[in-house]
Amino acid sequence: MRDARQKLQWASKRVTTVQEDTAYSLFGIFDVHLPVIYGERKQSALGRLLQDIVSRSGDITSLDWVGQSSEFNSCFPADIISYATPPCSLPSLSEDEIQTANTNAPLFANRRLRLPCIAFRVNEVKRRRGDAAHSTYGVKADGLRDLVITTDETLIQFSRVKPTQQTFFLVRPWDRRLLGLPDFSEQLTFADEEESVGDWSESESASDHTDEPSSDSPGEEELSVDSDIHSRSLRLMVHLGQAFSALLVAQQRVGEYKRVASDHNIIAQVKDMASIDILNIRTLDIL
Repeated sequence: MRDARQKLQWASKRVTTVQEDTAYSLFGIFDVHLPVIYGERKQSALGRLLQDIVSRSGDITSLDWVGQSSEFNSCFPADIISYATPPCSLPSLSEDEIQTANTNAPLFANRRLRLPCIAFRVNEVKRRRGDAAHSTYGVKADGLRDLVITTDETLIQFSRVKPTQQTFFLVRPWDRRLLGLPDFSEQLTFADEEESVGDWSESESASDHTDEPSSDSPGEEELSVDSDIHSRSLRLMVHLGQAFSALLVAQQRVGEYKRVASDHNIIAQVKDMASIDILNIRTLDIL
């Protein structure tokens, strides 16, 4: 099992006499050393475990779940059974396609997750008729195809004509595997809090727009390097255009957000390649 999500799925149906032991019994598997506090709620015990996993390794696969949110942090589930369903299977670029990345790493502090992500602002939420036990909403977001979300939570209905003061985003957690970096122990070079993916592509391929080479230019070798960098950028853009598992977050106050839990994976996709050029990698504080 290569990542935290696979281990959590393996342990999702484990039954313990004391509810906290569902998390405590995984300390050795994840090689963590945390205080054992019998009497705390299982949400707190599981939350402390998941927080430590993200903080130490940067492995964000534990955010891939469906079910109810934890009171510990909305990005985590209330119960480990939420990992029972198989993870979303998304294609990734190979390591030899793109080898370096400049982005922030996820950070947990004081029950807040600072999550680098690609954010799509939601501009319409409308409730649909359906099962009385669940609420189904049609959602529209800038740059994304329309999608449907099912949740036990009540969402504010709004549109461009009738906007709301609260801000919602559909976000794609930034994963180094998008750039062919599957090893979570690999060090990253930290960049600014917000970095434009479009700018990254343009800066990498800027050499394609230089003046004509002088007589003492390296020639074919230099052109080959420039072409390879440009090709990597294009492949990244194509990958970002594929369907992905998104998180719905709602703004609580300035700079802070809360995840809205859903009963099914939220599968989103950008409308076209032109939409990708305006995307920003930004860091959100999620409670």
